[in-house]
Amino acid sequence: MWEIFNPDIAEYVNKGEIWADPKTGKLLELCPFLRQEKDGAPYMCDIYLDRPDDCKYYPSNVQEMILDGCEMIEPVDLKNLKKAQAKLDIIMSDSHS
Repeated sequence: MWEIFNPDIAEYVNKGEIWADPKTGKLLELCPFLRQEKDGAPYMCDIYLDRPDDCKYYPSNVQEMILDGCEMIEPVDLKNLKKAQAKLDIIMSDSHS
């Protein structure tokens, strides 16, 4: 569907793998559509309404984010995992339905 409706997103898919460099085909370390408003601010998704299902259902918990080296985890979250999980639950509540 991205190829038809969102070719600017589709160019980052290579052989069914997301997020690949459009020029080299190599997988990127970070999603090219995540950005920070200001230094230290939470990441924002530039393709939120068109994001893939993997993004809609990830992450399910803070521990998973830590183990996966998720770029969205913030140092303050590591200091209070319970509070971070509560915050994540609120943020992801509409994504897991």
